[in-house]
Amino acid sequence: MIEFGNIISYSEMCKEEDANLQRGMYFRLHNKYSVLLMSLRKNAPYADRIEENGQILIYEGHDNPKSQGESNKENTNQSLYNPSGSLNQNGLFYTSALKYKNDQEQAEIIKVYEKLRPGIWVYNGFYKLEDAWQEISDSRTVFKFKLLLLNNSEDIKIQNRQIDHTRIIPTSVKLEVWKRDKGQCIICKSKDNLHFDHIIPYSKGGSSLVASNIQLLCARHNLTKRDNIE
Repeated sequence: MIEFGNIISYSEMCKEEDANLQRGMYFRLHNKYSVLLMSLRKNAPYADRIEENGQILIYEGHDNPKSQGESNKENTNQSLYNPSGSLNQNGLFYTSALKYKNDQEQAEIIKVYEKLRPGIWVYNGFYKLEDAWQEISDSRTVFKFKLLLLNNSEDIKIQNRQIDHTRIIPTSVKLEVWKRDKGQCIICKSKDNLHFDHIIPYSKGGSSLVASNIQLLCARHNLTKRDNIE
């Protein structure tokens, strides 16, 4: 099972979710939690953003797949519906957010992965869907979804597993650390089973916001370090 902050390949991500993840939004995948794939990279197709030091994710809805002969989708307002009239992924997440706001159901639990670079992903943890709305972006209407990072104080259990998270590391810091540490464990130079590790743990006052407190460790050395923390 992957842990918060793990760096994984696309194939590992698909294996973890037992699905061929070809789009960015999956409402209640396998009738369990939902899954969102995000990106904060330059020229990403959708304008996701992080607020409040990583506690809040504002996720932009997605366009319907372009049909043959359809006009450029970048100039088209985002929709809640598929061409058949059924709710698309925007519609499913949007409806769920409204039901939560109206006390009609519990908040949707969403597992989030972030694209760091081609073929390289980071597991960003579990969030809950708190709100949804429409706004104008580049002369068209898009959907926005507000997600709150779940942390250990909430004692959230999903599929009988305890969710234990520290504060998310900003993308700019992840990219800086990845480049500085050359995409490998700083101890053994392994490029497999990597993890963004807090040098001074977040629980002990260490910051997630500066690269000087973040390093790349493989799973073996991350576990060894954890076992030696007093």
